[in-house]
Amino acid sequence: MKTVSIKTTIPENRRLVVDVPPDIPTGPAEVVVTALAGERPGQAWTLGDLLQSGLVGLWGDRTDITDSVEFARALRGAAERRGRAGG
Repeated sequence: MKTVSIKTTIPENRRLVVDVPPDIPTGPAEVVVTALAGERPGQAWTLGDLLQSGLVGLWGDRTDITDSVEFARALRGAAERRGRAGG
């Protein structure tokens, strides 16, 4: 499975045309739209903003994450290694 994140702006007519990178295979795909209405660029979120964003509990149904602390630690470690390799 290959995943790509594309940031865009929803136009008034609410129709999106998305060009995906050429390395994304053709065939079935899932498209998820997360509306960022009210987001203030450059300004920190409040606790209320975070709770209403849909991010809290986003992975609640995942069965492959048995220890969330260890999972987060592994993600941070992988990101740090990528950062060192690219710098």
